[in-house]
Amino acid sequence: MAARASWKGHLKVGDLTCAVGLYTAVSVSERISFNIINRKTGHRVERQFVDAETGQPVEKDDQVKGYQLENGDYVMIEGSEISDLAPESNKLLNVQSFVPYQEINKLYFDKAYYLAPVSDDDSEALSLIMRAMRDQKVAAIAEAVLFRKNRTVLIRPQDDCIVATTLSYDYEVRSADTVFKDIPEMKFDKEMLELAGHIIGTKKGEFKPESYEDRYEAALGELVKAKIEGRAPPKQKTRPQGKVIDLMEALRQSAKLGEGKAPGKVPSRGGGGSRSKKAS
Repeated sequence: MAARASWKGHLKVGDLTCAVGLYTAVSVSERISFNIINRKTGHRVERQFVDAETGQPVEKDDQVKGYQLENGDYVMIEGSEISDLAPESNKLLNVQSFVPYQEINKLYFDKAYYLAPVSDDDSEALSLIMRAMRDQKVAAIAEAVLFRKNRTVLIRPQDDCIVATTLSYDYEVRSADTVFKDIPEMKFDKEMLELAGHIIGTKKGEFKPESYEDRYEAALGELVKAKIEGRAPPKQKTRPQGKVIDLMEALRQSAKLGEGKAPGKVPSRGGGGSRSKKAS
């Protein structure tokens, strides 16, 4: 089944435009999901909004958004008032600038989409823009109204496709200073550095996301399957707790564990196929 575009419009670079569509690149729809069930009746439970003080149900027409003040009171904001603030979409991905891709802080990456031409007539213009961007090693910064919000979008060629990533705003990205202090410069003796380098060398590999297994999701699948078949769920193995040892001893033990192992081997997902194109 062909993918459906989440958004359709035009990519605009100066006076050059071409019709494009955005297709969701990352989806969680294949994850196992559950409903809440009444244990006694087996019926599905429905969510209901109730007044926090009276405990009485509140009908949909009586539900309104509220902004809480410092004294605990609320200022009511009507849905129509919020709707009036929504920007009007002109269906344009309007490129504002081109920036060196290596200068972009990936902490700002939000949601990834594949960007593709709507028709064969638009392929030539889009291919030309992407070829020029690839040659100059730059990405495009565009502005657009997506899903009723103003968004900044990073557009870049990747392998044989084009990826458009919405960016978080500066106020949304927390400063590292609020979490931890700078890692101090420390002196290490030659043996410690050599051991650390050896450990890294034994574990070198390639980035192959198709080989990484979501063990929790796999365990959920086994649990559901066991329930359907009426058998006891499989028990999870408990991992042994490691002993607390000093840094040098930890390095030596890690180096011994890494000896004789082929680097870069990662268990593959059982029964799962790989996809040829992925957004990073």
